[in-house]
Amino acid sequence: MPSTPITLDTLRRYAISRSLFAPTTLPKAIEKLGFVQADPIRAPARAQDLTLRHRVKDYAAGDLEQRYAKLGIEEDFFMNYGFLPRSTQALMHPRVARMVWPKAKLAQAEAVLDFVRERGVVHPKEVDAHFAHGRVRNWFGGSSNASTQLLDGMHYRGMLRVAGRASGTRLYCVAEHLPQECADPGQALDALLDVIVHKYAPLPERSLRDLVSLLLRGGVPQWNSLRSDALARAKERLPSMELEGNRWYWPEGESPAAKRYSIEPTDTVHLLAPFDPVVWDRRRFELFWGWAYRFEAYTPAPKRIRGYYALPLLWRGQVIGWGNLSVNDGKLQAELGYVTGQAPKDKAYRQALAQELASMESFLLLNQ
Repeated sequence: MPSTPITLDTLRRYAISRSLFAPTTLPKAIEKLGFVQADPIRAPARAQDLTLRHRVKDYAAGDLEQRYAKLGIEEDFFMNYGFLPRSTQALMHPRVARMVWPKAKLAQAEAVLDFVRERGVVHPKEVDAHFAHGRVRNWFGGSSNASTQLLDGMHYRGMLRVAGRASGTRLYCVAEHLPQECADPGQALDALLDVIVHKYAPLPERSLRDLVSLLLRGGVPQWNSLRSDALARAKERLPSMELEGNRWYWPEGESPAAKRYSIEPTDTVHLLAPFDPVVWDRRRFELFWGWAYRFEAYTPAPKRIRGYYALPLLWRGQVIGWGNLSVNDGKLQAELGYVTGQAPKDKAYRQALAQELASMESFLLLNQ
């Protein structure tokens, strides 16, 4: 029997169905995703919560933070900052930062490390009160607390781990679980690339290359010299195909044309986080849906096209618009926009949208 031809629509359905899997438990959802990107903006909730709400049964905003200590996961920098299984984090360490600390800074870090080891778990305010490190210039030209910046650097270098949070602020303890050496950097890098491909597949070749660069720039800068070989190995081992001028890649053992990915899109409306894996790759987004989506939270207000924190709106396998959501006086407010300039007219869409907004209210605990 001839195989089913793979089209752009095939890849689009494959991307949606493999990522928006049936809601499961929080630990299983994190395991399936491999990595959950974090962002501090709440509009109307943080990105990690908005991502998990579609994939975890009865998930409420803040559940990840509240349950973090018991989940066996870590906060760390991967290709960007977020939450990942401890086994994946271990592959990136011992991490060697691109910036080498001078002896004075290293001595500060060692003193703080002794302090944290003695206390067990510390809040940045405790470190600042004890050491009085003062203020330093941050990366965007402003002024930051020097103790907070030092703790961030120690966390990045694997000296500390995030033990939990207090009102959103990271609490630190000593990282005793990380390896002291990496037996095979090439093997570890291949495993990390597989995590990326598993989360964001199918990937156009240029996107795969960009993601490898992100990983090597932030997650494992000590292995930057292995970039070309790692990318070549990935291209060799991963299934791929050429389609409409782009080569696409996906995980070993999967087929975009498999029957389980070819089901008809449902009438469910999904308001997705800007960093949700379905829409994260802006290059793929334009190939799939024919219009450009940009994250505009850091764009000056007069230059915004779709809003401060526009959530892509997915319906029947198409991203047809976006929504800007906020909470005023305990009530959810939604401002919606559409690529065509108007909402679909059929009743099924109106019902699905009402259900999604009601689900968002429950997720935000507005109806309690």
